[in-house]
Amino acid sequence: VKDVDFGRGEITVREGKGDKDRVTMMPQAIIRSLQEHLRRVQATHQQDLADGYGRVELPHALARKYPNANREWCWQFVFPQERRWRNPHTGEQGRHHIDESLVQKAIKRAVRKAGLAKRATSHTFRHRFATHLL
Repeated sequence: VKDVDFGRGEITVREGKGDKDRVTMMPQAIIRSLQEHLRRVQATHQQDLADGYGRVELPHALARKYPNANREWCWQFVFPQERRWRNPHTGEQGRHHIDESLVQKAIKRAVRKAGLAKRATSHTFRHRFATHLL
């Protein structure tokens, strides 16, 4: 969640292509929907915390340095899984991010529903977006 900056209109993409972090613009058209989505995600997170869950897995060094950070709102995923995971060693439960295959399937359905004749993927949209910026 901390990688979404509504004030600056930016989204930080972590460990993208080449394992690099990148900052990209946030389209104005998604701001309201994304804010509403995050309110729902935050309500789920608050309920998870009340139920004794509400964790995410953090990189090991970060988890050691800040042992309670995995429950903080800023570290939660923008698109968390519906089901909680369970750490077999500690018994802790939390939520991971949704699998990228779910996003790919959603795009495939949207392309089909839109009646587009050409094949389109998330990568296609990324390149088209960049082309339109030129």
